[in-house]
Amino acid sequence: MTLDRPLTAEIELRVASLNDAAAFAEAQVRNREHLKPWEPVRTDRWFTTAGQLDRLELQLARFEKRETVPWFLFQGDRVVGSMTLNDIVPGPFRSASLGYWIDASLLGKGLATTGVQAVADLADTELRLHRIEASTLTNNLASQQVLKKSGFAQIGTAPDYLHIDGAWRACHLFQRILNTRRPGEA
Repeated sequence: MTLDRPLTAEIELRVASLNDAAAFAEAQVRNREHLKPWEPVRTDRWFTTAGQLDRLELQLARFEKRETVPWFLFQGDRVVGSMTLNDIVPGPFRSASLGYWIDASLLGKGLATTGVQAVADLADTELRLHRIEASTLTNNLASQQVLKKSGFAQIGTAPDYLHIDGAWRACHLFQRILNTRRPGEA
């Protein structure tokens, strides 16, 4: 199974490894204020290599069980974003939940859309999933546009859905049906 792929001439989508902890911590520090309105409250440890090493160990253990796929977007050795398929459910549901972010310095260049489309393709062709779901805060219009451009449809709105930036927040819910084949078929 091949889960890595180039997104542009300069950006590569790669499954995370333990060796990426320092680069991801640096990206989190660099984007701390940019990401604050869209993420849970983070402890100071989150922004350290040690904190990211702990998190990556847990994520990679789940990756080995095919419960999640954690990707980083690399520009050379620099992490400039993240895409994650969480809570992969096999069997008749064949679904996963998508989360993503892009470095503040690269916003508005179509990178999020390109990354989401690549993950959807990999979810279909490599992971044999049927659908992907995603949610955005109701005021995150840019992320909603990324999802719509990537073939997602809004399927509802959930009040008090996620605890983000210190409070329970309403989210719009989206899904993309990847295929209608029988579960697991090529």
